Amino acid sequence: MSRVRVLLADDHRIVAEGLKSLLVPEFDLIGLVEDGRAMVAAAKALKPDVIVADITMPHLNGIEALEEVKKFDPVVRVIFLTMHRDVAYARHAFEAGAAGFVLKHSAPEELVLAVRAAAHGRTFITPSLAGEVLQALRQGPPEGLDQVATLTLRQREILRLLADGLTAKQIGLELHISARTVEDHKYRMVESLGLKGSAELIHFAIRHGIVGP
Repeated sequence: MSRVRVLLADDHRIVAEGLKSLLVPEFDLIGLVEDGRAMVAAAKALKPDVIVADITMPHLNGIEALEEVKKFDPVVRVIFLTMHRDVAYARHAFEAGAAGFVLKHSAPEELVLAVRAAAHGRTFITPSLAGEVLQALRQGPPEGLDQVATLTLRQREILRLLADGLTAKQIGLELHISARTVEDHKYRMVESLGLKGSAELIHFAIRHGIVGP
């Protein structure tokens, strides 16, 4: 039986090398890319059985990239990796058609199991999040958090970096978008949430668990 062909997408080189060392003994690692657009192009060219992807990547985040890949490969199996225990990310991932969701710190124990499950048509969720994720998928956005549900994943990424104290220019460099695009996202969030500026925006993110205090 041929080995499962895996494409890896992660923009952090050190993390990617660690994931590579986990995958190579078990699977055929056919490509390593560092951003969402490259993931889409590699998926089209290489036709992997399973894609292992970070959620937060430049150009397109992992979920946006999955949505693009689904347009030409509806049955693609994608496992997402993240360092954040944000159930909303997992809910977005599975609604987009993900086959797995693994926390990065759990990858040494769980990533190989997740790839095997995906290759056999099953779904894998990090056990420590499984209950919360399944409940979120059944119930949809929690009552009272409709405002949070309106935020896109890109806006959540920007909120996290704002809370870390980065400027619009620094966020733009981190996410490979323009500072003007960052400011546009900030403006839209402030307007849609009825807030008065960046300080209130960060307080909103902390209050609703989007970022830590």
